[in-house]
Amino acid sequence: MNNLEHQLLLQTLALPTAPFREDHVKAHAAAFLQRHAIPWFEDPVGNIVIGCTDARGYRALLRAPTREPVRLFVAHMDHPGYHGVRWLDEHRLLARWHGGSPVKRLRGADVWLADRQREIGRGRIAKATLAEHGHAMDSLEIILPRGSFDQQRRPAAGRVFGGFLFRSALWTQGPRIYTRAADDLAGVFCILATARHWWRQGAGRSRAPFVGLLTRGEEVGFVGALGHLELGWLAAARRPLCAISLEASRTLPGAVLGKGPVLRQGDRRTVFYNTYLQLLTRVAQKALPGGFQKRVMDGGTCEGTATTAYDIPTIGLSVPLGNYHNEGFEGGPDCRAPRAPAPECIHLDDVAGELRICKALLAPGLPWDQAWTPVREQLRKRLRQYRKYL
Repeated sequence: MNNLEHQLLLQTLALPTAPFREDHVKAHAAAFLQRHAIPWFEDPVGNIVIGCTDARGYRALLRAPTREPVRLFVAHMDHPGYHGVRWLDEHRLLARWHGGSPVKRLRGADVWLADRQREIGRGRIAKATLAEHGHAMDSLEIILPRGSFDQQRRPAAGRVFGGFLFRSALWTQGPRIYTRAADDLAGVFCILATARHWWRQGAGRSRAPFVGLLTRGEEVGFVGALGHLELGWLAAARRPLCAISLEASRTLPGAVLGKGPVLRQGDRRTVFYNTYLQLLTRVAQKALPGGFQKRVMDGGTCEGTATTAYDIPTIGLSVPLGNYHNEGFEGGPDCRAPRAPAPECIHLDDVAGELRICKALLAPGLPWDQAWTPVREQLRKRLRQYRKYL
């Protein structure tokens, strides 16, 4: 990872976001893409599509008469958070939580507040109600310091959103990065950095087709991805597709911080496309020998479930994530208690490795349809060796 990429990573991880309040991430992505003259457009449901200037060009790319698959890299721009519902008085806000959350020691936890233009303040949770399933908050009451807003400057409750507040939006301790929202801003970073690499390498007919899809509302059920899939553009493709889900996924045995990116074999709902998974392994062995992990990441579901459900061959890459959804599974700095609010944590080497594999997947002429050929030849060799015993 070069210096520009490192700075882009830190800038991206510091952004405020929540489901359907991805404006700061969208503005950051748009500015980066414009600065580097990388084509992009916004689809009808507000996702960012990178690699084409408009829907017409996107559909043309998908209809091109070639067997070279389109690499559709997918990451989401949101993170669990709250939306303001109404002001209870001049310094108390009732809010609704969207997505997963901690479930312990919520009262007294600090939160940040933002609107679509900027971060506007901080507060503290006075009361929280869990959802019926007991795995996340449903609603919360936030107390702001007196004098935070006067009557004229106080924003409408529905414009306010936020999440958990820690010592900073982001800080580092050695190779570890602590942040309020690594899931899935780490994936957003990888797509932006991969797009820049693709464009600088010469995105012409001789280059592998790249599409980046930065989605909205993933934390409440892949809503942005589903909206894009329902447009029918991908269903009308005449060439092969490979969806590549990029995630920051909960650490599990065999998927730990600092051991490299995870070649995600599936999620809690489904396994992914075995032929392309075999190719992913071959690419990773060459690009990052000994520097990756391999596992079904069943700590949660991801947008790979959505693309699989729409019959798109899918693979995945994950950065191991400590304190998934700000819940103190691993503890560490600023964690109030086990399963209480805590900053998410990722390892710089894992992100750098994921980016390296993403770039390697753009090599033209990869053996997508023959990924199992070397294995099959080894098996046939074994058969020849032992046939006399049959």
